[in-house]
Amino acid sequence: MYPELLAPAGSPERLDTALTYGADAVYLGGTDLNLRAQTPGFSPAELNQALHTAHAQNRRIYYCLNILPHPEQIPLVQEQLQGLEGTSVDALIAADPGVIRLARKILPRIPIHISTQANTSNPHAAAFWQDQGASRVNLARELDLRAVRAIRRAVPDLELESFVHGAMCMAISGRCHMSAHLTRRSANQGLCTQPCRFKYRSVFLEEAQRTGEPTWEALEDEAFTTLLASEDLALIDFLPWLSKAGMDSLKIEGRMKTSSYLAQVVDIYATALADIRRKTFRPGLYWRELQLVATRPLCTGFFLPGRRKRLFTPERTQPRAPVLAKILCRDGPDTWRISLRHRWESGRKVQILVPGLRRPELSPAVYSLESLTGDPADALHSGQEGLLRSDHPDLRPGLMLRAYPEQSPEDDRE
Repeated sequence: MYPELLAPAGSPERLDTALTYGADAVYLGGTDLNLRAQTPGFSPAELNQALHTAHAQNRRIYYCLNILPHPEQIPLVQEQLQGLEGTSVDALIAADPGVIRLARKILPRIPIHISTQANTSNPHAAAFWQDQGASRVNLARELDLRAVRAIRRAVPDLELESFVHGAMCMAISGRCHMSAHLTRRSANQGLCTQPCRFKYRSVFLEEAQRTGEPTWEALEDEAFTTLLASEDLALIDFLPWLSKAGMDSLKIEGRMKTSSYLAQVVDIYATALADIRRKTFRPGLYWRELQLVATRPLCTGFFLPGRRKRLFTPERTQPRAPVLAKILCRDGPDTWRISLRHRWESGRKVQILVPGLRRPELSPAVYSLESLTGDPADALHSGQEGLLRSDHPDLRPGLMLRAYPEQSPEDDRE
């Protein structure tokens, strides 16, 4: 058995993108109570459509209700749980024991998956959740590979899930109070303003028993910098190990990420897992793609015992090859309606992002851009819809179109 690839979806459009690019399962939430209050989420009607779409493709939908609720929110939790009765949701993701207790009573047939917010860090904690009826546990991101292996061996009949890519939190498994303290918006209520990524300066801590010896000192000049910000996790190199170790699910972070980002990252990890099955693992290819989409440093997090290894540092805060548009539908013979994500000049060379990390070229000689009225366009702008005229055989609805990288990043990890 190989692990599933579990991708985020903050909206119906992002759900379609995750499925198009190879996710085996998708996690999503309602319009509230799911720790991502700044994403649109899914209304009951949208959830039903998502379930229909995913199940028609033999994919799975996991519903997030992983808020740590206060007493006054319990009626809302009960209402949302009752709203899931009769649906075909494949599992409920939760962290709070009270929510889990209610879910076992209201939705006894829906499997429970324990969220990363529960910070499951040892075999006995995993076994505890299993005793409470959980069928899967997401392991704490603070664990190294030895701890992961120990838990896997200790609870062989419990499904284990682990994050392999995306943003990390400076707090233990995301239980942070900085946002509530600084901006009165609680991370544990889904309202995190990410103050760990704010810019600070003049940091100096001195402990009373060690005067004159700074416990923590940073930023000797007057510059502001994001010294508290964590790097992003990227465990693409370790997918063979995780597969062999018996992990059931490998999870990508990012319900607040754009569909442009999601398409590329899901495609990278889905292709890598498929390559493991074919025994053709190609880390150099995956890293060339990751370097095009990364906007923050990528590292191994806590996964390597005793050390953190930085893997890549981007030179800019924007992708090197931005996604220009998404194909919405066919609008006639050799004509495609597109939704613009970035300015697209008609003379620009483009790549079609075909699942499986295929990147066929769409040269200016074989396409033209038009407005929705059919008028030729020298450029289309972000937020617009327009028409792409081309008979390229790889074009189809749902695919992204990316600016051709001016210079391919080098990586020798073949």
